[in-house]
Amino acid sequence: MNLIIRLLLNALAVFILAYVLDGVTVNGYIGALIVAIVLGVLNLLVKPLLILLTLPVTIMTLGLFLLVINALIILLADKLIDGFAVSSFWTALLFSVLLCILQSVLYSIFKEKKK
Repeated sequence: MNLIIRLLLNALAVFILAYVLDGVTVNGYIGALIVAIVLGVLNLLVKPLLILLTLPVTIMTLGLFLLVINALIILLADKLIDGFAVSSFWTALLFSVLLCILQSVLYSIFKEKKK
């Protein structure tokens, strides 16, 4: 159940950011849900490989290169999904930073109480 709630919150965050940012478009809430699923799968499968391959650069930049990896993941999702478009690399970078912040806020609002 927790996974479904997190997925719906991610879709809500994608939908809100697509409405706010000029360079990002998504076709409705179902499109945002598909984007959330694809981003989750890409973050699970592709991101660890990219982090491993770019480890020296990530260490030299004190972890700031991870922002570039996040933007590349979003651009890859743009290529894989027809109803999702990001206009440029810089828009993808801004989208990834704002998505992280918005997810953090939404998770803190809707977190479950521990027993």
